[in-house]
Amino acid sequence: MKILVINGPNLNMLGLREPALYGARNFEALQQFIRSSASELGIEVELYQSNHEGNIVDTIQAAYGCFDGILINPAAYTHTSVAILDALKAVALPTVEVHLTDIATREQFRQFSYVSLYAQRTICGLGFDGYKKGLEYLKEMIGDM
Repeated sequence: MKILVINGPNLNMLGLREPALYGARNFEALQQFIRSSASELGIEVELYQSNHEGNIVDTIQAAYGCFDGILINPAAYTHTSVAILDALKAVALPTVEVHLTDIATREQFRQFSYVSLYAQRTICGLGFDGYKKGLEYLKEMIGDM
């Protein structure tokens, strides 16, 4: 099983960006956590991060026929990107959306997610552990297909 993990804008700034909200661990620690979690679950992962919406769309489109599922933290594009939603719908891969914080308790403009209109599950507010939960869900879901 091969899962594409996509992280959106500013996640590369973890550890520096609002540590009271996002924690002190940096992006490299997140990547290591994802790789370790995937290894424990017997899942192959490819990690991708971009601050550019079009690059994320291109990466989603390129996943067609190459990956079994997508785990995505669209970050700020969660609340603005119909293009990312449309790309996910176009490739029709099982998708889990993950957020480090609980977007339902954040500012009002952060409470709506375009990606959730397609994702089979949205996991919020579990920090790094949300990525592991997302991988577990995809493994179970894809394994049942």
